[in-house]
Amino acid sequence: MRKIFIICSIVILPILVLISLSLGESGIGFYSVFKYITSGNISNIEHIVINDIRLPRSLAALLTGGALGISGAMLQGMLRNPLASPFLLGISSGAGLFVVILISINALAYLIPIGAWLGSVIAAILVFLIAYEKRSLRIERLVLSGVAISSVLGSIQAVFLLRSDDTRIQNALTWLSGTLAGRDWSDIKFTWLPIVLITLISFALAKSLNLALLDDDTSQSLGLSINQLRLFVGILTTILTACAVCISGLVGFVGLVIPHIVRLLCGSDFIYILPMSALLGSVVVLGADIVARCYLGELPVGLVTSLIGSPFFVYILHKSRANKLS
Repeated sequence: MRKIFIICSIVILPILVLISLSLGESGIGFYSVFKYITSGNISNIEHIVINDIRLPRSLAALLTGGALGISGAMLQGMLRNPLASPFLLGISSGAGLFVVILISINALAYLIPIGAWLGSVIAAILVFLIAYEKRSLRIERLVLSGVAISSVLGSIQAVFLLRSDDTRIQNALTWLSGTLAGRDWSDIKFTWLPIVLITLISFALAKSLNLALLDDDTSQSLGLSINQLRLFVGILTTILTACAVCISGLVGFVGLVIPHIVRLLCGSDFIYILPMSALLGSVVVLGADIVARCYLGELPVGLVTSLIGSPFFVYILHKSRANKLS
């Protein structure tokens, strides 16, 4: 099953990329994309549509899905909590608050991704400062700190939304729902390298995350510095998620559901979980974006992932309960 899953994911990804590059209202289809890839002998209009409009949007989807998928896998392993997601550390609330503030004061468009990144990082730093006690990071304090910070920042965000006019509220809600519409090269110019580097670095943490699944005393007796691992994983996941938020806004359920699917099909070894979570996350977000563009009238991709992810997550919970009862 694991081999079939890996092969299918590797095969499906380039197929989805080709579909994504071939879809649009301009009538430029697969044949033009094929010529773009093989020879580059296409018209200027075709080149602009494929290279400057569709390709950056497809890459944005791949980067977002990969970052959220691997962030969720690392957090669930580090916190030993299957309900952990990249937004558990207050990242979504911090990003959302900064973006809503910028939109409410009619800030320049290029400042919004920067504000989202800063808000994510600041919120995560606050969570870790609150959770840090007596030179240790306890799982319970980290989770509760994330919930508290998210609640406070979410309330402040709601105040700004209530005091904004209808147009700005709609713009803010579109961003908060997660969207890839209108993404160009500038949106991934400064985020692709951190996502790629941290993804590669995270693969080296697979054995440590396997040990972290044990209780604290056992993992420390085996030579694992659990506090350093939690802090390091927290930093990596914060940067990854902040970059994903900077690109596409708040795309929900990817970081929560994708690691569950991977564990069901690949087992509990993080040597497989981490790369496959990144790969499957990219596949799911790109596929959701294709569905949103083709069938749902440019619905924000975050809503599509939530509509798909929520029922699937309920199914996973039901199946796991049935397995335990049997």
